[in-house]
Amino acid sequence: MKRRKFIKLGVFGSTGLLTYSSGLAKRKAPSDTLKVGVIGTGDRGQALLSFINKTDGIDPVACCDILPFRLEAGLTIASKSGKVKGYEDYKKLLDNKDIDCVFISTPFSEHGHMAIDALDAGKHVYCEKTMVKGIEETKKVVDKVSSMGKIFQTGHQWHSSRLYTHVVEKIKEGDLGEIAAISCQWNRNGDWRREVPDPKWERLINWRMYKEYSGGLVAELCSHQMDITNWMLGSPPTKIMGTGGIDYWKDGRETYDNVHIIFEYPSGVKAKFTSLTTNALGDYQIKV
Repeated sequence: MKRRKFIKLGVFGSTGLLTYSSGLAKRKAPSDTLKVGVIGTGDRGQALLSFINKTDGIDPVACCDILPFRLEAGLTIASKSGKVKGYEDYKKLLDNKDIDCVFISTPFSEHGHMAIDALDAGKHVYCEKTMVKGIEETKKVVDKVSSMGKIFQTGHQWHSSRLYTHVVEKIKEGDLGEIAAISCQWNRNGDWRREVPDPKWERLINWRMYKEYSGGLVAELCSHQMDITNWMLGSPPTKIMGTGGIDYWKDGRETYDNVHIIFEYPSGVKAKFTSLTTNALGDYQIKV
């Protein structure tokens, strides 16, 4: 698939569905079908495969995961669209010349080097959020994308949500007046853990608990609302303050079970971000 055709592929909508421009969706020719390899077939990867199966003009042709039962689950879903190859080594998947692009839905820590390897292999990349772990690794990916001429998309899918695009439009048009402050929260009542069939898989399944793999609540939850806030205000923050702790779930986790962050923007606007795992009062909110 040529770059100009790939670029017409829409982003994920607010429900995670793939969307196309009407022209691309109607094409039937095999040469116009986007062939996708999915790296990481855990919960998110399996969801992506389900949506791919429902979308015209895009076919899953390969899956990869280092956990055998996750790979099997991914292949089961992907095979509904046809013959699919399974890989335990993502680099072997990247060697598959039939693949036009890859979806990276692995733990956060793996995004950077996998994205660079995929670009070097000539693939377009859809990389789940949060994009890359660490500033230096982020710079490497940005530089690589700039030099390769391939499409790289990060999975902040709310940019495709009609609700959020409408709100941002109204803010930028001045219909809501001058923004004085923004307050965001994403609270849950649960330990954020996944069931582990064998203790040897603990760190790979519950990777969100461990600093080696994860950015914790900030990367996994707050990043969505930070992205929207930057979008609404048209700028990244100039100052950041934050705190948090492991104050309730004393279960061996390394990432905080509660976080509280303040962004200050060039305009002087302050934005607050809170995420709890011990009390779901108020659930998900963005107040402007």
